[in-house]
Amino acid sequence: MAFLNHYKVSNLNLLSVGMNVLISDKASIYGAERITIGNNVRIDDFCILSAGMEGIFIGNYVHIACFSSLIGEKEIRIDDYANISSRVSIYSSSDDYSGNSMTNPMIQNLYKQVDNRRVAIKKHCIIGAGSIILPGVTLGEGCAIGALSLVKDDCEEFGIYTGIPVKKKGQRSKRILEIENNLKKNDN
Repeated sequence: MAFLNHYKVSNLNLLSVGMNVLISDKASIYGAERITIGNNVRIDDFCILSAGMEGIFIGNYVHIACFSSLIGEKEIRIDDYANISSRVSIYSSSDDYSGNSMTNPMIQNLYKQVDNRRVAIKKHCIIGAGSIILPGVTLGEGCAIGALSLVKDDCEEFGIYTGIPVKKKGQRSKRILEIENNLKKNDN
């Protein structure tokens, strides 16, 4: 995997970008002036970041694996230590599928009823491969989403969720918070 060098990353005209940011030269970034990326972030091949008016915020120590997409008009926020596995789709906008309005970006907004709502992925969340996060969802701190899951409602802190749509299957250990503290001590 080839990553953009520091010069090319700075030429993306991101709103803000931290240190040690690795962005694949095969990633696609739209609305860069509305995207903030923290420190120690890796964005792999064939990812799409398409920031709407409210932008995309990516915290520190975040990995976004290959073929993942972050798309929508409202804010998409991914907090520190989150892990987005391959082929995850995060949407802050979605067309109305009821047939009561038109769909697709080539139709004027007058004829559409798009669901635009903020998405928040809190600290230490992990989202399994092929999962879909729909508009309006907040994944609580430490939440784990199993592979191939559909998330249409909020998920509780440190819960483990799987399925279509997701259901809570268990509770995740909070030991990760101790590990975070050790990382912070050693980082200074």
